[in-house]
Amino acid sequence: MPWVVCLMALSWLAVARASNTRGGPVTAEVDIFPRSDSRPAALSRKDASNVALWLMPVDTEAQADAQTAPQKPAPQLVQRNKTFQPHVAIVEVGTVVEFPNRDPFFHNIFSLFDGKRFDLGLYESGSTRTVRFDRPGVSFLFCNIHAEMSAVVLAVETPYFALSDSSGHLTVPDVPDGRYEMHVWYERSLPEDLRELIREVEITGSGRALPRIRVAENPNFTSEHKNKYGQDYVPPPPTGYSRR
Repeated sequence: MPWVVCLMALSWLAVARASNTRGGPVTAEVDIFPRSDSRPAALSRKDASNVALWLMPVDTEAQADAQTAPQKPAPQLVQRNKTFQPHVAIVEVGTVVEFPNRDPFFHNIFSLFDGKRFDLGLYESGSTRTVRFDRPGVSFLFCNIHAEMSAVVLAVETPYFALSDSSGHLTVPDVPDGRYEMHVWYERSLPEDLRELIREVEITGSGRALPRIRVAENPNFTSEHKNKYGQDYVPPPPTGYSRR
């Protein structure tokens, strides 16, 4: 009966479409090398962690899949031992990030540069404050009390993203087949070097490993910064005194 054949065909197409929508993991390997060194992989940085990669859908089908992708759990940037854990977080635009204070003293988290601008004010041990990252961009975070504290939240307009581990390996989960624009970000790189890494890639069932990515490290990178008033930090007090 023709209608039975038609129903079976539609059912098969639905299953195939659902399978494609779920997609599979996309992998990549990252090398970090000194910007002044043009030799392939020579003197590569041993710790290749915290390189962010995200895939922006290009074709209509991939864009539709991205809109129905499940929301990822809200991340936390925990303040512990005068550090942010993790140091880098990548989130989809609109995500609310939690900032719990797990130190036995006060913190004052702020971001006054590109990306999301905010100032969480002074808050005590055991408390948590939140920020919604409602615009794409890179937000550099600092503590107005402790100069050694810094972190980065990268907000992107796609659900397909990942951070590299110390070996430079990264995995973007659940990427449907389609065409994407690949973006790479690294805190120690110059913007012009990162722009050169933007390219279009095609993800297919048999092609889910991206070409090796070489990221140039700026030799003049520094983590030094001013406080939220644009002034130098007050030198730490003598050993044995707890800054609160």
